[in-house]
Amino acid sequence: MFPLPGGREAAAVDGVSFTIAPGETLGLVGESGSGKSVTALSIIRLVTPPGRITGGRIELEGRNLIDLDDAAMRAIRGRRIGFVFQEPMVALDPVYTIGFQIEETLAVHGLARGRAAKRRAVELLDAVRVPDAARRAREYPHQLSGGLRQRAMIALALCAEPSLVIADEPTTALDVTVQAEILELLREMRRQFHLSLLLITHDLGVVAEMAGEVAVMYAGRIVERAPVARLFAEPAHPYTRALLASIPGGQPGKRLRAIPGVVPALGQLPPGCAFAPRCASRFDPCGVRPPDVTAVAGTHDVRCYLHDPAAANSAKAGV
Repeated sequence: MFPLPGGREAAAVDGVSFTIAPGETLGLVGESGSGKSVTALSIIRLVTPPGRITGGRIELEGRNLIDLDDAAMRAIRGRRIGFVFQEPMVALDPVYTIGFQIEETLAVHGLARGRAAKRRAVELLDAVRVPDAARRAREYPHQLSGGLRQRAMIALALCAEPSLVIADEPTTALDVTVQAEILELLREMRRQFHLSLLLITHDLGVVAEMAGEVAVMYAGRIVERAPVARLFAEPAHPYTRALLASIPGGQPGKRLRAIPGVVPALGQLPPGCAFAPRCASRFDPCGVRPPDVTAVAGTHDVRCYLHDPAAANSAKAGV
């Protein structure tokens, strides 16, 4: 929840719910401003004040993280939940070497100190394919390329062997070749450590390559969730279909398809479905109230009146 002018408040994320099994990857996709990063920061309880979490449950290994005090939560971050940030130059401390930052994390969580920590830092950098790891451990973030900084960020996220890793747009600032290497590294680390991986991205190509399940966010809500193969083959929500249609790669000379309008600003959601003002398939119920979740098939869920039998029958009857 975030404050607005005039004493009002608005929810940046509302009713978001998902589960990630060990060894599985969930892709969380959507445009900028859809609530993906706020969801990630809420999981590790690092929503920047005056923003705050007002309710819900965040369960990890049988514990509700909402109930933990600050000291207990600090022990969870880094130890049980690793975080790979979009821009490692912001996340990494510029005045300490890469190796020292990994050593400090190991020491804080009581995993290794002194020479053992130094040795483990080099091992981790080597594991994430940082060349000449012993030398690189003595270097500062600005001395590494973007790809090497991201590898160091992954090593830092994995050093305490967490059960969940959250990767927030981990390849956005990298060129295509390095992107592929980082994604392969994340996939290999997930298999090796049997991690649960939450991959946040706006790139559906990354989701198709990495995720087993995908959740599509729009204006703070998950509007569709399905196994990745089914979502690409049979997208149910108009927003998901529009995202897929806007992917470049059609015939040369053909105009790219764009989604008209923009994601509504915080506190300015329409009364009904948040996507209705941009949706070519909207009909009467869409402007009244937000749709509930409807099961399309098996584990494929969608928030859309097009798949709500009661709404569809009412529309056909002219009610």
